[in-house]
Order: sequence, then structure tokens, then C-alpha cells
Amino acid sequence: MRILVVEDDSKVASFVSRALQEEGHQADVAHDGLAGEKQARLARYDVIVLDWMLPGMDGLSVCRSLRRAGVRSPIMMLTARDEVGERVLGLDAGADDYLVKPFALEEFLARIRALGRRANEGAGSLTVQGLSLDLTRRTLSLDGGPAVELTGREFGLLEYLVRNAGRAVTRTELLANVWGTSFDPGTNVIDVYVRHLREKLGAHGHRIGTVRGVGYSFDVA
Repeated sequence: MRILVVEDDSKVASFVSRALQEEGHQADVAHDGLAGEKQARLARYDVIVLDWMLPGMDGLSVCRSLRRAGVRSPIMMLTARDEVGERVLGLDAGADDYLVKPFALEEFLARIRALGRRANEGAGSLTVQGLSLDLTRRTLSLDGGPAVELTGREFGLLEYLVRNAGRAVTRTELLANVWGTSFDPGTNVIDVYVRHLREKLGAHGHRIGTVRGVGYSFDVA
């Protein structure tokens, strides 16, 4: 899973992100509320780990802002506050789980797995006019034919374009959501992967259109 950790304590952030990476997850870290809120809007995360006490913008405000913006990623609040009223505030703000510090690493990882399963229940498939993406097996089929082999990055790129079909997707969005970085390396890596996808899509390849000066779009017409 791709997980965002918003935690201002550098030791806690490092400990949590390292534990997640050792479990095989990708962990991005933000050290204040404003940066975390911005990153959560920019990229799509399977789970967001959000500390309550943050500089710039507290975790409760970040949670409310993300829910108002339509961000549906499961959110786990981390806090030293153990009062029932505080837990209720967090859950009412849109959090899906609440873990009090200090916590056992095993419990934290188990809760992350549970949130990830919950988020992916019924993920099923994406089907658009003869093109079908199996989100569980991560395979592609065209016009009911056999599975077309895609690399993990190719599948992620196509999935993001299909989920945002009909609108221009910027290079910044693609870098954040498919490559997991907000830094443009100044290479043509996105163009190379788009070219590979077009070749593998065959007769459907033309549906990935180039939006000059912006990025790409997936045509549903």
C-alpha cells in the first residue's frame, strides 16, 4: 500500500515509516499539517496516518479539510489524548481509526492492514468501452480477449488515467500518484511509459491523448 505519515516528531515519523517500509509498503512523510494536507490532496493514498498535534494546522483540522475536499482515504489518528471525548471528536471529524501513543508496533501494523483491507473491499474492476482493468489481479483485457501483460508501473499509469477519464491529467499528478514523487527529474519517463501503453493497447491506444503543455487524458468518447 501507499501510506502517508503526517507526524512532526522526526523520531516517531522515522520509526513508523521504517516499520511500514519493512512491511512492504511505500511510506511518504510530511512533518506539519499544511504540508500533509497538501500532499494528501495531490496524491492518492491507501491509508493516511495523521498525528493530532501538528504545527501549522492541527490533525483534526487536516482531517476535516480532507473530508470536505472529497479525499476518501482511510485516516488513522495518532495522539496522546486518551479521553473519550477526544476520540469522539476525531472520529466525527472523519477519522476511521484512533490509536493512542505510546502504542505497540504490532497493533499499529495490524490496524494499518485492516484499514487497507476495508478500503479495497469491492475494488473489483474498471471497465470502459471494451477496456477492463482487474484491480485485484492487476491485469488488463481488451474487448473480452486474453490478459495483456503490463508492468506494475504501466498498470498504475493506466489505472490513474482511466479513473480520471475525460479530463486532462497533469504531469505533476502522474508523478505524485504513479511514481510517488513530486519532483520532476527532467526526463521523458512519463512519455516513454505512455508510448509503451499505447503500443500494448493496440486499437485502443489512441484513447490516451496528449494535452499539449499539460499532460495526458484518457478519451471515453
